[in-house]
Amino acid sequence: MTKSLLILSILISTSSFAATKGIKVIYGDDNRVDVIDSTNAMYVELSQSTAAMIGKRNVSKPASGVISIKGSTLESMGMCKSERFSQQPTAASCSGFLVGEDLLVTAGHCMQRQSDCNNNKWVFDYKIESKAKASISVSESSVYSCKKIINQVLNNSNQDDFAIIQLDRKVTGRRVLDYRRSGKIKKNQDIVVIGHPTGLPTKIADGAVVRSLSKKYFSANLDTYGGNSGSAVFNADTGVIEGILVRGATDYVYDSSQGCRVSNVLSNTSGRGEDVTYITNIPELQN
Repeated sequence: MTKSLLILSILISTSSFAATKGIKVIYGDDNRVDVIDSTNAMYVELSQSTAAMIGKRNVSKPASGVISIKGSTLESMGMCKSERFSQQPTAASCSGFLVGEDLLVTAGHCMQRQSDCNNNKWVFDYKIESKAKASISVSESSVYSCKKIINQVLNNSNQDDFAIIQLDRKVTGRRVLDYRRSGKIKKNQDIVVIGHPTGLPTKIADGAVVRSLSKKYFSANLDTYGGNSGSAVFNADTGVIEGILVRGATDYVYDSSQGCRVSNVLSNTSGRGEDVTYITNIPELQN
């Protein structure tokens, strides 16, 4: 999702937009946690190989070897102060994950043309390191450019949605993630998503299951928002990637009592569900 679409996903909540542009929602309890608050060692390790797509204007170099990430807080974007993570920055517009030494997968609607590749950085370790620290800085070695789009699909007829890109150099010190190469995930399988809801620093959200299977994607009750587009969805038991988060229901609704927006909360079994492109749709990963 581009930055402009992310802002729109925050400011409006029409169902027609949600159905086509990848906005997301909370189902049941809000299972999102910062990486530092996760008690699952496997999920924490997986998060190290996930990255945020951040526009170049939000990335600066204040000192040698250090990259500073800037972004408006959720509250300044119109969300209620009572919202979780309301004081954290919203710098990311999409999410992605590492599938090769220099290969990254994201949603097809995040990388539609070479200009999208050229105008964004891919930042690993965009996460909260300390509750007392409001700003986020990462090592220069954690920031990569997009060299080229290897393959990109955004098909409105069958809802297929993925992109695989080549980074400007090999990624070091991070695990190349495991992914399914054949077959399909089963209904009711426990899953977890790792990415950047509403552009926030990395969040891990488990407690979800597969609801239904379609030809090109499956649906689940994942707690995801705009900015999660391109997030890896993992089998919660094995840590193997099952798919790419691409679409969902409306994420924020207006609260007249507070005069601001709050997360749209549904029961675990209601709503349209969040759509996840099968990782096996990507031909380059089936060799």
